[in-house]
Amino acid sequence: MNRASQYIRAPAGARGRCLAGCVGADGEETEDTVGEAAGTEAHDGRRAARRDEAVRAAVEQGLISPDSPVVGLLDVTGIRESAAALRAAFDAVTAPGTPVLHAFAVKACPLVPVLRLLGEEGIGAEVASPGELALARAAGLRPEATVLDSPAKTPAELRQALALGIAVNADNPQELERLDALMRPHGPGGTTPRSPLGLRVNPQVGGGSIGATSTATPTSKFGVALRDPGARAWVVQAYRDRPWLTRLHTHTGSQGIPLSLMAQGVAEAYALAEEINEAVGRRQIDTLDLGGGLPVNFASDATAPTYAQYARLLAEAVPGLFDGRYGLVTEFGRSLVAKHGTIVARVEYAKSAGGRPVAITHAGVQVATRTVYMPGSWPLRIAAYDAKGRPKEGPDVTQDVAGPACFSGDLLAERASLPLLEQGDHAAALDTGAYYFAHHYAYNSLARPGVYGFAAGADGEVAFATVREPQSVEEIVAESGGAHAEALTTIGEPGRR
Repeated sequence: MNRASQYIRAPAGARGRCLAGCVGADGEETEDTVGEAAGTEAHDGRRAARRDEAVRAAVEQGLISPDSPVVGLLDVTGIRESAAALRAAFDAVTAPGTPVLHAFAVKACPLVPVLRLLGEEGIGAEVASPGELALARAAGLRPEATVLDSPAKTPAELRQALALGIAVNADNPQELERLDALMRPHGPGGTTPRSPLGLRVNPQVGGGSIGATSTATPTSKFGVALRDPGARAWVVQAYRDRPWLTRLHTHTGSQGIPLSLMAQGVAEAYALAEEINEAVGRRQIDTLDLGGGLPVNFASDATAPTYAQYARLLAEAVPGLFDGRYGLVTEFGRSLVAKHGTIVARVEYAKSAGGRPVAITHAGVQVATRTVYMPGSWPLRIAAYDAKGRPKEGPDVTQDVAGPACFSGDLLAERASLPLLEQGDHAAALDTGAYYFAHHYAYNSLARPGVYGFAAGADGEVAFATVREPQSVEEIVAESGGAHAEALTTIGEPGRR
């Protein structure tokens, strides 16, 4: 093969074709959508070429070396392009003047420089913890471009959000009771907080192929279960009793969820908003928060589905959603950054076991936790690069790509088909910009790798910027209680208190 081989190949005919929501009324692809698919394929090809150049440059510039054997790379140009595609997709179907906030799900990539970059591209933040809120604030994101969602908000978190003017979606009746108290003016001349406030409902429309990412199942822990006995009437009454409750939030899921099910969840929320506004006799709900992400194609370099396909599907499935009567919030995460990230690991050793080659690398469970523990749900494509960072030539060989952790299941890929990896080569885990190098799992006290953004420099060569420094062993010791080494040897000793 003359390019780096990949672990999972796209289904025949899938590359560059619309996978959902981009066909004509007769079921055939239209001229416009065929042209769109061709443009998307060319775009995907340019992204793959940038990745190859970045791996080569990372090796040449010493970002990855025997002393730094694993790094994360982020394609700055690709992230900008994804943000632009998201904005354009919803602009194309939304009535002019409609307030639309695209809030990035910070959990997908909780790195301050990434949030700052997205902020420059007009993307806000959806946060689900005090830590994520702190990251969004450190990135300079405005409170009015921030949404707080979490099923377990403390009173202190709620007070902070209201003090800052951040939008809050309450998860359950008990949280609404806390907001009741916080929304009362306090003291002489006290004012009522002005944060936009909403309620999360679970439409209970069902799950997808990955249970852990399906949030609209009958027993999901999130939101008010809308089909439970008495729940719908309770929700309507909750809005009647609280004129300050002006938003409605729903979230069907992301990876493993078909677009049709996502659209069904949105349709349920839209119908409920219409019912509530009719019941209260005015347009009390003025904004619909369409939580959930877009599934990412991990089988090839193709971007499928696209934001444009999803936006068109919503416009067809939920008439009235985009007519300007409701402001809109989206909460995409994985789909904005996944295909723009690559983990590159140096092959420390190459060996054989049971007749099958095994490449031992420095990337495993610590960076790819979901893949290692649930490979069927979260498989990764692996690309082979030679010692100089160039796509490796040669026939495909069935082999395992293993990580450094001391258990046998620590595999990035099992039975991968790619050019034979040898000592000093590099294995790249593709499409890892979301949930991989940003969410570290400290098995064996393995260090967090450095993360670097890349783009073309003024001279046309690849330039890198540090997003996160690699973790030092001194920092590992500090995180592991190094400052308290004597704590357990003194407590409880005779004569000590």
